[in-house]
Amino acid sequence: MLKIFLITILLFVIIFVCFFFVGKVKPAEKITWGVNFSQKHAQSMGLDWKSTYLALIDDLGAKNLKVATYWDLLSPEENDYNFEDLSWQINTAKEKNVRILLVIGMKTPRWPECHIPEWAKKLSKQGQQEEILKLLEEIVIKYSQSDAIWAWQIENEPLYSFGECPWIDEKFLRQEIKTVRNSDPRNRPIIISDSGEWSFWLKVGQLGDIISPTLYRKVRMEKYDKIVSYPLPAISYWRRAVLLNFLSNKKVIIGELQAEPWCKHLLYNCTLSEQEKTMNLAEFRKNIKYATNTGLDGFYLWGGEWWYWLKEKQDIPELWNEARQLFTK
Repeated sequence: MLKIFLITILLFVIIFVCFFFVGKVKPAEKITWGVNFSQKHAQSMGLDWKSTYLALIDDLGAKNLKVATYWDLLSPEENDYNFEDLSWQINTAKEKNVRILLVIGMKTPRWPECHIPEWAKKLSKQGQQEEILKLLEEIVIKYSQSDAIWAWQIENEPLYSFGECPWIDEKFLRQEIKTVRNSDPRNRPIIISDSGEWSFWLKVGQLGDIISPTLYRKVRMEKYDKIVSYPLPAISYWRRAVLLNFLSNKKVIIGELQAEPWCKHLLYNCTLSEQEKTMNLAEFRKNIKYATNTGLDGFYLWGGEWWYWLKEKQDIPELWNEARQLFTK
């Protein structure tokens, strides 16, 4: 019996490895390229955020933006909302025929991940959750008629422990999804994101209409102070997407395709020489090639603000010009 058991385990391991790690897939015939945008991050890089946003559209040629909202910017004071900056971004996108994937919630892209207003940090978990649901309802109702927004992403990697966040709560995530669905008369798709390197996306596949994992190739492991290149082959993304589609009929798009450095410190405190260790023109090209080899057809690049900073503040336009080729061809 033990021998049969060991043989069964061995066969399972072989099948598992072959399915997820062996083979190649034909690149998608048509790929949609987009870029992430963070008002906060642009400002942290010393940039005028409106000029950066316009440059991504007018100069880079991006027609698909993943725009992060921030609870502490939208509600700096309790029971008070300020939508001026977000409205400018959405209205500008509409004027320029740009499609927005809007990220909403407590945990949204860029450090510290959970962007909680000072007044809300004093609330209990239940109190925070009540305020978040109110915020989601306010956002969705306010922009429900905007032709610029094609989908809502609720939270950022909500079931993955990363960032300075007080809690993870799958039950509450389901409440958020219900709130957004009930508030949107157009019934736009709801996107749930996940780690592309440390997950099979099956749990989030039960929740969202579209699943959006990350795709990072070279990162810094802070615990060991080492730069690590993930060994996952491109086929692993395709096969996980196939499995997810088979089990729950969900489409996969990459919400963060690494195209900026992963530094020991925050990017705006990182030297150029340190940045070069994890992202440069050669690495950018390698990541684009890797992405096309996944067979997937939708990617939002992570790093647009940094390319613009390189071009405007460092007189290094090569990455910006290289990225432009993706959006203008």
